[in-house]
Amino acid sequence: MKLSITPKRWLLIVHILFAAIMFGNMVTFLILSITVATTDDGKLIETSYQIMYLLSGTSIKASTIGATVSGVLLSVWTKWGLFKFYWIIAKQGLTVLLIGLNLWGMLTWTLQALTFTQMGGERTDIFLVQAELWTGIIIQLLSLVIMFAISVFKPWGRRVVTP
Repeated sequence: MKLSITPKRWLLIVHILFAAIMFGNMVTFLILSITVATTDDGKLIETSYQIMYLLSGTSIKASTIGATVSGVLLSVWTKWGLFKFYWIIAKQGLTVLLIGLNLWGMLTWTLQALTFTQMGGERTDIFLVQAELWTGIIIQLLSLVIMFAISVFKPWGRRVVTP
């Protein structure tokens, strides 16, 4: 089944909106992580981690699932296909990475940081959790920017499949 132009455009809009929400979540995480790193206010640190944890369990999960499902549907229901083009395969690889980071990493790391903060842990002791969280945020932001660029430029062309 191939979509006609109007349904394809609506599905593309849905896909772009979910990707934009995912990107906005990571920008929010970056801002909150910078806040945590630059303040000594324990309540502000705890509140920042509470917000990140809340987003991890709601908006991040929903946007990741929505972008993934709509992306697969766009590939299957249009001329692009799932494995016809190298640029789509590259996006799929990055998507698998983001699924792991979004559905497991962000939730786990923010819960660890929140729990540690609520227990009154020292800032120096939480360094590893913060490093994991920072790494996840940076990887996600870079992956999303790369995926956006791949979607626009569509590099690498069509795969040649030999029978």
